[in-house]
Amino acid sequence: MANRHLSRMVALQSLYAWDFNGRTQDLAEVVRHTIDEFSREIDDEQFVHQLVNGVRDNQEAIDKQIEAVAPEWPVDQITIIDRNILRLGIFELQFAKEVPPKVAINEAVELGKSFGGESSGKFVNGVLGTLYRTMSAEGGSVPSGEASPAPTKE
Repeated sequence: MANRHLSRMVALQSLYAWDFNGRTQDLAEVVRHTIDEFSREIDDEQFVHQLVNGVRDNQEAIDKQIEAVAPEWPVDQITIIDRNILRLGIFELQFAKEVPPKVAINEAVELGKSFGGESSGKFVNGVLGTLYRTMSAEGGSVPSGEASPAPTKE
């Protein structure tokens, strides 16, 4: 398994646990516990911390993005796992400039398929694909020349 994919899995598990417990715990401690418990073979713990801290620090803006592209799904009504997959994907899509948009979307969809419910992958793809197309149309932070992700067949 690619190390960055594994790091995203640990970041997601940490964000899930933190959110599930009302975001009252120290996030760094949650990450440390997750790494110690599930994935000691991570080579780049800094990437995990970059992801979780980025989501935490930008959560308000990220949640507004979710509300804008999925208004029929209030953030607090999205399952905890899907909500955090979206937050992670949006952080990488909009704030982590070193991650190509297609990679950010694909990784989030794969996390949805692995950790979410039956339709999580499709839901994540739909929300992130819509955000990507919106960013592209508005001349957002998406690099030029990138094609929008293919829509998921239902």
